[in-house]
Amino acid sequence: MICTITSDLLCGLGYKSAMKASVIISTYNSPEWLKKTLWGFLAQTELDFEVVIADDGSKPDTKELIHQFSNQFKYPITHVWHEDNGFQKTIILNKAIQQTQSEYLIFTDGDCVPRCDFIAKHMEFREKGYFLSGGYYKLPMKISQDIGQQDIQEQKCFNLAWLWSQGLNKSLKNLKLVATKWNKEALFNTMTTTKASWNGHNASGWKKDILHVNGFDERMEYGAEDREMGDRLWNYGIKSKRIRFSAICIHLDHARGYVNKEALDKNRKIWNETKRTKKIKTPFGIVKS
Repeated sequence: MICTITSDLLCGLGYKSAMKASVIISTYNSPEWLKKTLWGFLAQTELDFEVVIADDGSKPDTKELIHQFSNQFKYPITHVWHEDNGFQKTIILNKAIQQTQSEYLIFTDGDCVPRCDFIAKHMEFREKGYFLSGGYYKLPMKISQDIGQQDIQEQKCFNLAWLWSQGLNKSLKNLKLVATKWNKEALFNTMTTTKASWNGHNASGWKKDILHVNGFDERMEYGAEDREMGDRLWNYGIKSKRIRFSAICIHLDHARGYVNKEALDKNRKIWNETKRTKKIKTPFGIVKS
């Protein structure tokens, strides 16, 4: 594991007490998408947060990209990396959790560009005894590729008129991008039938709660690996709140070559066992037992 900035150094510089949140961004060999995600976090209205990159074995170009951004945030970026050995997102996320310096953790992916109030909304809705469940607005590949730094800085990529001009189809899903403008986000958050599950691309919770359930189950590969931890938080007594129409990020399109049926079946068995036994802690998490 490689950490660009160590925990001891950050504490020694007095960062721990100042940080309102730690943002954990997962990534794997997608520097162009990660660049756009980081541009999104540079445009936030709330600046009191750190960025921790959970890197599941990317090549050196990702490390170089992170270095280019390292002095642009209020706090240095922490780059947590391990060697590429297949899909091991749960393992690198657990390592990243241990490197965070605040008591509140926000999780997202390196292909999700946050709207400028993303951090502020997570801070607004956080509450003891709860975790927050957000969503994303998925863009087609052409628009994902065309979005540039200025489009993110000026928030054009969250403007429906601009997106339509770029070829986005009109649908009811567009409501997610205008709910705040219409002052309807609270209503839509209540009305949606989508379960308030832990969604790795847009979720947040208290670090002490995540540590109590022992983080992510490291046996799990792609497919419900995030929701399984959310179920253990529920079993522990932590409730969840929907912020799908409040904390907005746009999801950049990409291939999913890591999806395989065998892994999905294995994950489903682990997840079903968690539900059946009301398990709170996994023995295959941050602390091994």
